Amino acid sequence: MATKALSRYVNRNPEILGGEPIITGTRTSVRAIVGLWRMGIMPEEILSHLPHLTLAQVFDALSFYLDNQGEINDYIEKNRVPDELVHPSVKSVLSTS
Repeated sequence: MATKALSRYVNRNPEILGGEPIITGTRTSVRAIVGLWRMGIMPEEILSHLPHLTLAQVFDALSFYLDNQGEINDYIEKNRVPDELVHPSVKSVLSTS
């Protein structure tokens, strides 16, 4: 099945992450970028976490998210690790940030 362009840098490929919106030419989901942004990481800083992306790709992913929050929030929730499965050492780091 063909890749479907959703915006300049975001597309959907049924063979990658089950068709979840991703950055074109990568396996990086819009969900991953939004997750970093929600943790308070500025778009320019997201590049240090995902150095294969450009700033334009990050901003396009965030723009796509803002126009499609319900869909992306569903992907975030479906992929959330239940609290009881998060190791205590990880919880302690997350609670201090």
